[in-house]
Amino acid sequence: MNVERYIADRITSKNKDQGSISKPIVKIGILGIILGLSVMLLTVSIVVGFKKEITKKVTGLAADVTISNISFGSNGEQVPVKISADSISILKKIPNVKHVQGSALKNGIVKTKTENEGVVIKGIDANYDLDFIEKHLLSGKLPELNGADASNDVLISENLATRLDLNAGDKFLVYFVVQHDVYDSIEKANFTKFEQRSRNFKICGIYKTSFSDFDNNLTFVDIRHIQKLNYWGTGVVGNYEVRVNDFEKLESTIEAINDNTAINCQVISVKDSFSNIFIWLDKLDINGVIIIVLMILVAVINMITALLILILERTNMVGMLKSLGMSNVNVRKIFFYISLKLLGKGLLWGNIVGIGMCLIQYYFGLVKLDSSTYYVDQVAVDLNWMSYVMLNLGTTGVCLLMLLLPTLILTKITPIKTLRFD
Repeated sequence: MNVERYIADRITSKNKDQGSISKPIVKIGILGIILGLSVMLLTVSIVVGFKKEITKKVTGLAADVTISNISFGSNGEQVPVKISADSISILKKIPNVKHVQGSALKNGIVKTKTENEGVVIKGIDANYDLDFIEKHLLSGKLPELNGADASNDVLISENLATRLDLNAGDKFLVYFVVQHDVYDSIEKANFTKFEQRSRNFKICGIYKTSFSDFDNNLTFVDIRHIQKLNYWGTGVVGNYEVRVNDFEKLESTIEAINDNTAINCQVISVKDSFSNIFIWLDKLDINGVIIIVLMILVAVINMITALLILILERTNMVGMLKSLGMSNVNVRKIFFYISLKLLGKGLLWGNIVGIGMCLIQYYFGLVKLDSSTYYVDQVAVDLNWMSYVMLNLGTTGVCLLMLLLPTLILTKITPIKTLRFD
């Protein structure tokens, strides 16, 4: 029979010392563990979930890696680039590369009967991965891009549709300013000519990602329209987008892509294109670490206080046990078992409360956010069980280590002093 554990169980028994001052202190200590662990679990889930959701939206709309011409157009628009089919096949064989697709961007002005609005037209083809947009489609359907001729379908955001008072099935006109080189037979030289051109589009669908930076003006059309507007040849695009399987391996993938592209091409990471967003996301880690440290301190201070009260309240018992021959190590074991039992209760209920709240938010999304500020319309939660296990182990280790300190006071208690005190 383990005497130390038996005594510890008797001390923490529900029917033992109901009127003692240590009972409410112990409950406060357990409550501190519950509160601390719950907040830590929520913090990790929300921070990681928020970062993943924002990253998913940015890469879903702009791709993980962009390959473009190293030159820039005088009007701020893209200079075309063309990569051979063999080079694209090589890129697709690079580890971690999921998909390679062409696209093109062009500025335009949407004109309706009552409104004018500047937009960014993104040209895509049938090879373009629209899975992300499909998940955020509110009404209508995705554009048909498989026809022999350029499709007049256009996919617009809810923000743009609301501002222009448009619905799926409506038509609108888009005006473009086009520049191209023209040969002057009289001067026998090329000069740049600017002209206004227009295209009539029909809304096939309306999407909403809650990412206002894109939703405010990004529309999707058949890339063949942009190729004709810009006097590009077939197969020429504004840039190539590369999607990866594992975002954590992005840097090594970019190095491999750089090694397999021409010198007139530049490879740009989404982290560089949207550096302000990713710097902001990285700073969230600092906030998370600060919260976790504070919560561990709260839990540790509460448990140390509870343990000290228990020790001081049972000074006579400690003296009696020592007079009967129990060593300091064995006496400290008694209070170590008490600490372990109280810590176990706190961790159990802390996990129930913390993980329970994460599950409720994950499946029901009760806590909403302003998407214009946070880019998401509800608090994003990531259910990472390995992180939960690591938090529990870390909290247990730190608390037990710190709880060894107050038991040092037991070595100062002697039977003579306690008997005199009696």
